[in-house]
Amino acid sequence: MIEYEASKVISTPEALRALYGEASARALVKELDHISPHYQQFIEASPFVVIGSVGPEGLDTSPRGDPPGFVHVADNKTLLLPDRRGNNRADTLMNIVRDPRVSLLFLIPGVGETLRVIGKAEVVVDEQLCLQFEMQGKLPRSVMVLSVDKVYFQCQKALTRSQLWQAEAKVDRATLPTTGQMISALDESFDGESYDRNYSEYQKETIY
Repeated sequence: MIEYEASKVISTPEALRALYGEASARALVKELDHISPHYQQFIEASPFVVIGSVGPEGLDTSPRGDPPGFVHVADNKTLLLPDRRGNNRADTLMNIVRDPRVSLLFLIPGVGETLRVIGKAEVVVDEQLCLQFEMQGKLPRSVMVLSVDKVYFQCQKALTRSQLWQAEAKVDRATLPTTGQMISALDESFDGESYDRNYSEYQKETIY
């Protein structure tokens, strides 16, 4: 248990501003209520996005990935994101149908800036809409239609500090527990070795 004095906790907006000061003019001017042509280029170049959502059970963040441009810019206020095959937990979608507020963080390999989009989403099962996202002959079960409230980019500092795109920062996967090992530790009846051995073929068959 970490112990510290209650007086050391920042608990009001005024105290936080006193500590950090006001946001710079440049930090504010980059926030838009729509997708500009420059921001659209970032979205269309990104193969990976993290979705933040909120529901009665709390908060959730979930990764989504596909070839660059998989998040479609329908217009300067609307994004379309297909929901690909997964584990059927549907945490993000379950949150959205009860609370539409979402936040997206777009990353582009090799690029230091990230792009943040905040808005409200709906889960849509329209067949014509799903047909736009066909991959390997398969359609997504649904498409997330996001109405944009705010869009802004984040500078390079976080990715520079983390060295995320640097080859020397890559971690050898063999130094970490496998998926099979982690599940086996939670469920003794699970055959983790078999799962790990066959996963590459399983993934090929189930990725879409």
